Amino acid sequence: MNGAGKPWVGDLVHDEGVERTGIVSDVRKGVYVLRPENGPGQWLCDVPGRLTVVVSREERRDG
Repeated sequence: MNGAGKPWVGDLVHDEGVERTGIVSDVRKGVYVLRPENGPGQWLCDVPGRLTVVVSREERRDG
């Protein structure tokens, strides 16, 4: 994680474990559910320390 804080739903993050960037769509019992920024699919991340916030949900919402 970076200085932007702990990733949460709506954040665009980079998952170092799988070298992918996606959006956090849910958090279930500490497991992050991520989806690609565009297109279908999803993957899970159970090691939140490997996620880096690229753009926070607030920044994405504001423009």
